[in-house]
This record gives sequence, structure tokens and C-alpha cells, in this order.
Amino acid sequence: MSEKQEKPAVQMRGFGRGPGSHRGLMSLVEKPRDFKGTLKRLIAYLKPHWLKIIFTFLAAIASSLFMIITPKVMGRATTKLFEGYLQIMRKVPGAAIDFDYILQIIIILISLYFLNALFAYLQNYIMVGVTQQIVYELRKSISAKLTRLPLSYFDGRTHGEILSRVTNDIDTISTTLQQSLTQFITSVVTLVGIVIMMLTISPFLSLVIFFTLPLSILVTRMVAGQSQKYFSRQQNLLGQINGHVEEMYTGHKIVKVFNYEKKSIAQFSLLNEQLFDTGWKAQFISGIIMPLMIAISNLSYVFVVIMGGISVARGTIAIGNVQAFIQYSRQFTNPIVQTANIANIIQSTIAAAERVFEVFDEPEQIPDQETVALFSKLDGDIRFEHINFGYTPEKEIIKDVNMDVKKGQTIAIVGPTGAGKTTLVNLLMRFYEINSGRITLDGLDIRDLKRADLRSLFGMVLQDTWLFKGTIRENIAYGRENAFDAEVVQAAKMAYADHFITTLPAGYDTIIDEEASNLSQGQKQLLTIARAILANPTILILDEATSNVDTRTEVLIQKAMLDLMEGKTSFVIAHRLSTIRDADLILVMRRGEIIEKGTHKELLQQNGFYADLYNSQFVGIDLVKKD
Repeated sequence: MSEKQEKPAVQMRGFGRGPGSHRGLMSLVEKPRDFKGTLKRLIAYLKPHWLKIIFTFLAAIASSLFMIITPKVMGRATTKLFEGYLQIMRKVPGAAIDFDYILQIIIILISLYFLNALFAYLQNYIMVGVTQQIVYELRKSISAKLTRLPLSYFDGRTHGEILSRVTNDIDTISTTLQQSLTQFITSVVTLVGIVIMMLTISPFLSLVIFFTLPLSILVTRMVAGQSQKYFSRQQNLLGQINGHVEEMYTGHKIVKVFNYEKKSIAQFSLLNEQLFDTGWKAQFISGIIMPLMIAISNLSYVFVVIMGGISVARGTIAIGNVQAFIQYSRQFTNPIVQTANIANIIQSTIAAAERVFEVFDEPEQIPDQETVALFSKLDGDIRFEHINFGYTPEKEIIKDVNMDVKKGQTIAIVGPTGAGKTTLVNLLMRFYEINSGRITLDGLDIRDLKRADLRSLFGMVLQDTWLFKGTIRENIAYGRENAFDAEVVQAAKMAYADHFITTLPAGYDTIIDEEASNLSQGQKQLLTIARAILANPTILILDEATSNVDTRTEVLIQKAMLDLMEGKTSFVIAHRLSTIRDADLILVMRRGEIIEKGTHKELLQQNGFYADLYNSQFVGIDLVKKD
């Protein structure tokens, strides 16, 4: 795997009985390579909202403080009830429970819970707004960045990798900013507040709790260390089994044709058994943590109850304070676990932000020049002058290519796979920038033209069809903005697509689903041809445009193409040489160089590489004729 390839994100996982469980102090996380640098860049997005963020943190602190105070206040009510009950039991004259005081405590508690809820709501409300604004800016920035990146960036990465950075990684940042930051502040404040409250109640009882904390951490680390290796293996096996399922079911026809079902099932069963065994061990070992922590917590709880009871009997501590202390001791470990897990989540978030910023740091395509304006109409004369190009500087694949194409000429480019045919067209449309040389259009260097203006002159029909989710009418109309319905239908008729479209239940309003799986490959090809016909460009590029249609339809499309190509400069990339016999000029490419050029007859007379290619395709026909 190259350094630029996307690595599968390690899933955030606690050590409880399910993913994301906050039951341990350690988790499997993906760590960033430059934590500080990425954090600074992420904070830069927070700076414009610093007032709102400060208020959010203050609200989180206030919400936590109100919740921390409640056990102590509740303890006063318990103490007052206990004292009144004792006086009644001792038959002290005028003894009674002070219910007015209890009512005041209840009102105070209701107020505290209300304020806690109010500030919690305010912090979430404000942080949601801030987070969504930041995420909006990130999505906007990365979308704009992707439009400025050269085609080489997309060629070197899978669609899934790019989508992961635009969607999953930004969603991770969004979730953390919206939830984890305020939770982190709340956890820290709660932890500090609980410690202070316990110390004010009884330093001696606090020592009992503090002594059990190292034991909890030690046990957690020991068990987590054992389970972590199983979680890591489980993640790897999960990736393998997902890859196997995707591969087998994507190519299920091939699997069936070659009778590979039994082997496929056997391989799946093996991976599934390994995943089961590893997952069981991981969950079992990590599941031990919670019972052990509960046992340690109960042990400390027993000591607190016993020592607290003795202190109450001696009169050194009020019973309400013991009750409050027990509540604090029960809550003591929660913010510790939560803080540790949030720290891991932040690590994963910074790693996600790092991948997003990597996109921002990618070198952009050369900016458009503003020095030359595009003429209102260009004829389509094209010249290649000593063109050299390579996807990497050390390896050139296009070497000293020269050609002169006049308006209205049809140029066919042929050659074996990997000869550089499509690359040559990509250079013409400035999908890639040439290393040296010059390409001119009507005497203008194409680098002096805006890319949008340059590409508006071209119409393309590629071997790999692309249709978006929408109606057939919308897909054809993609070729020209504000096209009329009648023009769409006329373009479909010229591409011989109207017949199959009208046989569909909804006709031109038929919805093409994702990946256009409800159309055959040939039908999709016809729609892309209709789109190019509707665009009516100055220059046509046909890259194996009829490779997916039957022979009869191909003949009809060739006629439509000839009408479309009339008066236009056309580049035709073809492997079936029978389709380019009438081309004005045929360029024969091999290993990035034009080794032969001429008309079909001239190249056959040369009896060179083109003649060998042509004869190899029709040797069968020749033999039949001889027979």
C-alpha cells in the first residue's frame, strides 16, 4: 500500500460488550502523524466562533457544577430528617420533623436540576450551530479544492478513498466538535468537583476511594492489554471477510460460471470461524473489566459505608454527608473512564482532520491565464509541437509528438493498449499539463485559454459510459444547458436511441437508477452519443464510442456520427480498425510515439505496424474468402 493510499480507519471501540462501549480506559484508535500541527489548523476554524465557544464551555461548567452540588444539598435534607426522627424517638418535648426546611431543600433541588438542564440545553444548542457552520465551511472548502485538483489526483486514488475524506472524516470531526468537546469539559469539571466535594466532606473517606483508583487502573490496563491484540486481529479479519463478500457477490456471475461456489463458501466459512473465535476472545476478555471494576468499586463502597457509619455513630460526620459521599464515590469513576475514552476519540478526530487537510495540501492544477480571451468562434485547427509528457517526471510516456490537424478533418488514433492514445486526447483537453512542447488551437496556446472555455468546444463519447441518477431526458439534456424537449428527442433519434426509449414504460421520463443497472451497456452507450449530438461541439472526441453496441446498430451510429462530424474536427480512438478506414489521417502510436501516419490506403501500402494490426483483425475473414 502506498503512502497516499487510504488506510482503513480503526474503529473506535471500548472494552465492553459492544462497539463504542465506555467500559475501559483504553481503546483502539488511529493516531495522527502530526497531532500538534493538525490541531492548530483545526483550531483555526474555531477562532471565528470563539465567543460562542467560550460561552458553551462556561455553560458546560455551570451545568456540571449544578449537578455536583445536588448530592450535598440532598444530604442536608437526609440529615434534617434523621435529626427530627431521632428527637421524636427520644421523645424530646416539641420534637418534630422540619418539613418547611425539607420543602426548601426540594425547591432548591428542583431549581438546581432545572438550571442543570437549561445550561446543558444551551451548550448543546450553541455548539450544534458552531459545529454545523464549521462543517459547512470544511465541506465548501474541500469541494472547491477538489475542483482545482488535476486529474492525476483522481486517477491515483479510488473513489471510495476520496469519498471517505469528504464524508466520513468530516462527519467524524462534526461529531467530536458537537459532542465530545463539551463532554470532555463536563467530565473534567465533574471529576475535579467530585474530588473537592469528597475532600470537604471527609478527607479520610476520600483516601479510601483514592487508594482503590490505582488498583482499578492497574486491572484495566492488564486486561485491556490482553484484549487489545484480539480487537486488532478482529478488525483485520472483519476487513478480510467484508472484502471477500464484496468480491464474491460483485462477481457472482463469474463465480457461478466457473463453479467456484463451494470454494467461496469454504473460504467464507474459514474467515467467519476465525472472526468468531477472535471476536469471542476479545469480547470475553474485555468483558472481564466491568465485573472487576464493579468488584473494586463495591469494595471501596463497603469501606465507605463502614467507616462512614462509625463516623456518624461518633458524631464526627452527619449522616446526610455520608449519603452524599456515597453518591460521589459512585460517580467518581465515570468521568475518569469518559475522559479517557474522549481523549481517544479526539485522537481519531485529529487523524480524520489530518486526512482532510492532506487534500487541502495537494498541489493544484496550474491556474487559468487571464491574458488571452476566447474568440466567439474557433475553426478547430489544432497543432501539436514537440509534445512530451509523463505521469511522473522520471518516466515519459508521450515522446516528441508532432501533428497538424485542419478544421473538419477526422483524425484516427490507433495502437496497442497502453500506447498513449487516450493520454494524447487528455493533453488536448488539459486534463493533464504537458511537460514540454506546445498545443495550439487556431494558433492560440491552449494554456492561455480558460479550461472551461477550452472544454466547451469539445464533445466526448467514451468507452466508459457515465449517467447520473435521473430521467433519460435529463441525462441527454446534460449535453446542452436549457435544451428543448424536441431537441432532446431529435438527438436521441439521430443516435438511434429513440426506439428503445419509447418502448420503456415511462419513455423519456424513465428514471435511471444508481449505476444505470436498469439499462444495458449498449443502451447506455447510445444515450451518451445522443448527449454528444445534442451538445453540437466544435471538436469531437470518440474513444471507442461504439464498442458496446451490436454490429447493426454500430453501422447506423456510424452514419449518424458522419453527419455529426461534418465540418467538425474529430479525434477517433479505435481498436476496431474497420471503423476508421475513411479517416483523413490515421496516427499509429506505439510506446508513446507516433511511428506511422497517413490514410488507410497509404498505411497498408507501407506494410508496417498498422498493416500488421489491420491484417491480424481480418485474417479470419481473408481465410474464409480464400476458402
